[in-house]
Amino acid sequence: MIRLRGWIFYPVLCLAAVANVTETPQLARTPPMGWNSWNHFQLNINDAIIRAQAEALVSSRMKAAGYEYVVIDGGWEGYHDAQGNFHPNILKFPDMKALCDHIHSLGLKVGIHTTPGPVTCLGREGSYGHEEQDAATFARWGIDFIKYDWCSGNSVYNNPGDIQKAYEKMHQAILKTGRPMLYSVSEYGIDDVWKWGTTVGGNMWRTTDDVSDDYYHMAYIGFEQNGLEEFAGPGHWNDPDMLEVGNGGMTDDEYRTQMSLWSILAAPLFAGNDLTKMSRATLEILTNPDVIAVDQDPAGVQGHRAWQAGPIEIWVKPLSGETKAVGLFNRKEYPTTITLNFKDVGISDSVEIRNLWERTNLGRFSGAFSIEVPAHGVVLIKVL
Repeated sequence: MIRLRGWIFYPVLCLAAVANVTETPQLARTPPMGWNSWNHFQLNINDAIIRAQAEALVSSRMKAAGYEYVVIDGGWEGYHDAQGNFHPNILKFPDMKALCDHIHSLGLKVGIHTTPGPVTCLGREGSYGHEEQDAATFARWGIDFIKYDWCSGNSVYNNPGDIQKAYEKMHQAILKTGRPMLYSVSEYGIDDVWKWGTTVGGNMWRTTDDVSDDYYHMAYIGFEQNGLEEFAGPGHWNDPDMLEVGNGGMTDDEYRTQMSLWSILAAPLFAGNDLTKMSRATLEILTNPDVIAVDQDPAGVQGHRAWQAGPIEIWVKPLSGETKAVGLFNRKEYPTTITLNFKDVGISDSVEIRNLWERTNLGRFSGAFSIEVPAHGVVLIKVL
């Protein structure tokens, strides 16, 4: 079967999507940030598109905001030759090393997508049986990030414990190359991957099915991450999938909700829009330095739900320096005033509050703080 954006099709075997990364102290000390081609372009990628996106990452100042990986997702694959060497589709990617060299010249890093199964989720060539050769090929091209997507893995790995063995096989292949490559384990949370992701070298692991550019699906994925915080930290992160900001299916308030929630979750931040055609609002959402600082806080603590009353949720993330980020989320379809009672979420009686989206200091408050939150929106604050 094939899993695509939450739907299941049966012409090709597939189950999930996985991203793998070798765990080394130098990689992913804070949640990785970058851009991935899948959400906007899917299979419709080529050398020119990837170059343009990489250049836009720099010219838009997203690189300056912390986005550093350019991940070439599905659609680049060609075939393995008689010697087992992996070739890209040369009509779309005539010289993968030259492309990687160009991206590196911009001060960026390069990621690539493959699968432990015979084919990808849409039937392109996978890495099954060629793990060591493929890792060596990726290293030779200059790849810095491998997204290892489960896809057809179940067609060849279907015994208990096989999924861990499959991911460990590529982990060892990466180590053998001697090149540091961030390993993204993308298998949709199968077998509680957060419990074993580090043992197979994962720097990040998907905890959910694919996100989509729809508020209700995005919210379901994001708010269901509560309870996984003990498994995240420097070098290894829970990954609720990529950002949909700017792809057009949600309002700006809804996109701020995703960006806020992902930052509280200490999630990897991978934009998935067309960087060459961003609105001012999209760019401001993706590059707000106060919000990104919550995600990239060096303490590396994943936040949690601290209080809930139906569709009103309050999430808290401890930050370094004995401060906290607090997200006031309104999942209603109309604006609502939310009151934060400090004692309910472990905040001292008198604190300074900063509104992170507006980037303004609101002053000192004692006991409680109230503010109107837009429909499907958020007010993200920092308490000092």
